[in-house]
Amino acid sequence: MNIDDIKRKIKKVGDPEVAAVSRRFFKTGRGEYGEGETFAGIRVPVLRSLAKELGAVDLSVVWELLESGIHEERLLALLLLIAKFDRADEAGRKAICLRYLKKTKYINNWDLVDCSAEHIAGRYLLDKDKGMLYKLAQSDNIWERRIAIMSTFHYIKQGLFDDALGIAALLLNDKQDLIHKAVGWMLREIGKRNIAVEKKFLNAYQALMPRTMLRYAIERFPETERKKYLRK
Repeated sequence: MNIDDIKRKIKKVGDPEVAAVSRRFFKTGRGEYGEGETFAGIRVPVLRSLAKELGAVDLSVVWELLESGIHEERLLALLLLIAKFDRADEAGRKAICLRYLKKTKYINNWDLVDCSAEHIAGRYLLDKDKGMLYKLAQSDNIWERRIAIMSTFHYIKQGLFDDALGIAALLLNDKQDLIHKAVGWMLREIGKRNIAVEKKFLNAYQALMPRTMLRYAIERFPETERKKYLRK
């Protein structure tokens, strides 16, 4: 199956009404983070079914699909990449991860980052040097910074918190709300597994944390404790 075959399949299941909702949901207006995004109007469960159906497609076609101007085609490409990564040997996983990190201009919305970063970059780098994630955390590109923190979700799930906390500290002064939410989310996930570790970080940095980041981080705290952190 080639790229044109896949695009025809996607066009066939597209829904203009869903596309209109997606344009609003992903903030595609002038000056918004998703400015100019084009949608076919396909819900994620449909794309996941398509990814299973297209699992045998050649990797070169997947990389081509990732460069599409249509949001859902890029999301489908990432779902296919995750499946390819799962089945690859060590050399294949390295190649996919490195190319993924060179294609970040196409991984340019929060759902594209969140569905893929932990499963590709995070997973490949689990037992390796994390320098490239720290470098991404200092990028001028918001999506590269989000990839950096969201990649650490894989480590958090393994009970390994140091890199998530290190990258969170680098992002404390970030200006973007989408980064504040992602960092707060990862801190909350740490707290689900080890509340003492999360509170140690909060007690050290809460005065520097953007309000949204702090709110996300303490979302599961008892109300009286949330109020205490917010007052501080």
